[in-house]
Amino acid sequence: MEVLYDKNKPLFLFRDVPVNERAALFGKKLQLCSYCFDFTDPAIDAREKEIKRQTLIEIVDYVNQGTGRFTEQVLEHINFMLAQNLFRTLPPTSSEQTGLVNAAMFDPEEEEPSLEPSWPHLQIVYEFLLRYVVSNDIDIKNGKTYIDQSFVLRLLELFDSEDPRERDYLKTILHRIYGKFMIHRPFIRQAINNIFFRFIYETEKHNGIAELLEILGSIINGFALPLKDEHKTFLKRALLPLHKPKCVGMYHSQLVYCVTQFVEKDPRMADVVIRGLLKYWPVTNSQKEVLILGELEEVLELTQSAQFANVMVPLFKQISFCINSTHFQVAERALFLWNNDYIVNLVAQHRHALLPVCFGALEKNAVGHWNPVVGGLTINVRKMLQEMDPELFAQCRERWLADQERLAEDEKARQARWSRVERLAGASA
Repeated sequence: MEVLYDKNKPLFLFRDVPVNERAALFGKKLQLCSYCFDFTDPAIDAREKEIKRQTLIEIVDYVNQGTGRFTEQVLEHINFMLAQNLFRTLPPTSSEQTGLVNAAMFDPEEEEPSLEPSWPHLQIVYEFLLRYVVSNDIDIKNGKTYIDQSFVLRLLELFDSEDPRERDYLKTILHRIYGKFMIHRPFIRQAINNIFFRFIYETEKHNGIAELLEILGSIINGFALPLKDEHKTFLKRALLPLHKPKCVGMYHSQLVYCVTQFVEKDPRMADVVIRGLLKYWPVTNSQKEVLILGELEEVLELTQSAQFANVMVPLFKQISFCINSTHFQVAERALFLWNNDYIVNLVAQHRHALLPVCFGALEKNAVGHWNPVVGGLTINVRKMLQEMDPELFAQCRERWLADQERLAEDEKARQARWSRVERLAGASA
């Protein structure tokens, strides 16, 4: 469709024409609004830009006044106007503009987002699209002809916009499309899945992961029980690997909500989630460790004893490593888990298996951690475990002391062997 725009022929207002002519005028105004301006210089075409902005406001007001606005005759004009204004190539990110294209050098938490210069027009176009999607005038059968898979896919591409205002509108609109057009639901889920895969395994750069997870949080909340295999696979292959990227802090709260929704719906998913967290546990990033320890606490609060028993040993081995972390925030957050009554109750039920696993870490911290706060917290946890089962605690301490003595003897023997090697090497020289 050709863009018809003549700045020398302003259109009448809706109120200035007879009712029976307003539908045709609506089509003409949509054609006028299909013209896109260059916003790199605000001074260029300033008058024409303001005319278009006022026209956009007018057509939004027009469709709000009553039913019958979205007739078959204007649907094509509507989609053309939306496509001309919205579906564009997004500008390069701030880091790419300055040449920092290496993902290792890119830190989205440190970057200032670039705001969309055409937002005075774009915002109103998005508002129009929102009214268009939710309108009762749009018959589902006819609407899916225009709001088709290609339309949805191009909307999803815009989630990479740096402007948070645009992403917020996109989030609302896509969620409404998902709710209204049931035929598109599997396609939308798969398309979001593909965005996650590319983000996790290729780029680790995408501005809209948090907003997409917000949409998914609502979608997961509506999943019926029992959970379909498709949804379980999505948890394992898309959601849990999202813990892997360096910039997980940008979307972690939304990710935690999605993950915990699975465990709330089906407690058996706790096993899958905890094993996934252990699989993607950060090795050198203490900030991520603190985040995941917080997430782990939320998941454990929803975990039943049977599922806990399946993962408790590898889980508490990892928690013990965190307790001994030289980064005080990691050690402190791991020790805070023992302030949670539900987690302590789980530990008490399985204390014969867990106390031997974590006893050494607590004993080491109590006497040797450089941070006094961590040392104090460790002593409190030791005292609690001792009161929980004094006999078991004494057995663990005796076994640990024996292990330490054996290790000391092994080290002494190793040093002796090494000394003999050095003497022989010196004699041969």
